[in-house]
This record gives sequence, structure tokens and C-alpha cells, in this order.
Amino acid sequence: MALPEIRFVELGATAMSALAEGDLAKAGRLAGVSLTEYFLTDQARWLWQYRLAQIAADPHNARWMARQAVVGGDDVVVGHAGFHGPPGESGMVEIGYAVDPAFRRRGYARASLVELLRRAAAEPGVSTVRAAIRPDNVASLATIAGFGFVRSGEQWDDEDGLELIFEKPISASGHA
Repeated sequence: MALPEIRFVELGATAMSALAEGDLAKAGRLAGVSLTEYFLTDQARWLWQYRLAQIAADPHNARWMARQAVVGGDDVVVGHAGFHGPPGESGMVEIGYAVDPAFRRRGYARASLVELLRRAAAEPGVSTVRAAIRPDNVASLATIAGFGFVRSGEQWDDEDGLELIFEKPISASGHA
């Protein structure tokens, strides 16, 4: 099965602020696309607040943060994806992606992963892509399977608990 075509649209700080405040209509106007109630879940609102704090600390981080995952000519927003921040000194970036439950099991998470890997490979400062996934998140573990990620350890996350760490090198030629 071919993956759906997906494109990312940046979710700017003003739209994130509107989402953090629970104003879906305003966020949609600012983002230029219609957002679903999924963007207002408690977990999502926590994420927007967290990303806003990161951007406030260093505005240059914004281009690495949240993007809406958009499909089709009607600009249907099926989820969001991005990096947890710019590459660290070692050249590692960590990915994050989420698909609105109304759009799951259609290949959008894998399509988002492909786009994130493509973007990472296009950045000269990136040498490794990391994914941290809870052991019980079977869908995300299945999503990264077949993409060359290798388990490199585990960590404790205050929000998510135990996470398995997977990493994938990005070659010097820029290929994921």
C-alpha cells in the first residue's frame, strides 16, 4: 500500500497560544487550516504550552517545532509532527508525531515519519534521528519498524513514564 501524500504546515507561536488557551477557531484562522478538537485535548494543550516556553527561551527553535500534518487539496489536518528541538551538539534530533484518532490506521503516521526523516536528512547539522516511545505504544513501535531505527536504551519521562529509545543515523550524503 502506498503511503498517503502529506505535507507539513508550520504551527506558529500565535496559533499555539490560541490552542493553549482553548480557542480552536482563532488557532485555525491563524494557522490557515481547519483544526479538529484533537488539538485541544489536555495532552495537546500541554504540548502547546511546552513548545511556547521553548520558543520563548530561543525564538530560533520555532522552525523545529510543531507542524500540522495536512493531506489533500482540501487541507485536511490529520495530526501534528515535528522535532523536540534543534539538533544538539552531537547532531541528534528527536521526532514526535501524533495522528488525530479520527484519521488513524490510514498510513498518516508513517507518512509523517517519512517527511520528518526527509527533513532531518536535508539539514546539514543532523546526524542522528531519535524516537522515544512508551513500551505499550504498539502503534508507534510498528510505525518506526522498517525504517532502520535501532534500540539504543531507555529513559524515564516525567509525562510519559518509561520510554524505549530508538536511533537512526543520517548518512553524510544526506540520506535518511
